[in-house]
Amino acid sequence: MPELASPTPAAAPVTPLVLRADAEDGVTSLTLNRPDARNALSSGLMAALHETLEEIADDRRVRVVVLSGAGKVFSSGHDLKEMRANPGRQNYEKLFRQCSRLMLAITRLPQPVIAKAHGIATAAGCQLVATCDLAVAADDTRFATPGVNIGLFCSTPMVALSRAVGRKAAMEMLLTGDMIDAERAVEI
Repeated sequence: MPELASPTPAAAPVTPLVLRADAEDGVTSLTLNRPDARNALSSGLMAALHETLEEIADDRRVRVVVLSGAGKVFSSGHDLKEMRANPGRQNYEKLFRQCSRLMLAITRLPQPVIAKAHGIATAAGCQLVATCDLAVAADDTRFATPGVNIGLFCSTPMVALSRAVGRKAAMEMLLTGDMIDAERAVEI
């Protein structure tokens, strides 16, 4: 597994791990570890997850990957604070390319990836769940692609979502921005 937080001198504050990795009996558990930011997918978190998945791909001891989120939610999607701090088309394109590469890494991983969702999974967080091979969710989990509520069409989650739930259900989620609960997610 890669170093997930850079070493710091003793006097400097410790950078928290944005991704925790634990392995036992062929199961590697990866935990998005930004609970204070609702596990928003920052560029740092996406880079750590992508690097870890690339290493796992070559590790024959790993038979399955379980992806979860620390704290009260699975993931609220892209880190909007980071996006606002780095505005501009080039920065957004770079971020979305990074996200697309991460999602492709999940689909290309030889081991199955299981999303273990709870709380909410919205926008790119919903995309992350939809990209995984399987998903399990706590009864109170809610899913949404709410970009339309602020004038955005969530085109990147559209691909994974339409593959996971079908075109019409995906379009309903994408065009309304409405939350669906875990029970409805199972139905579609």
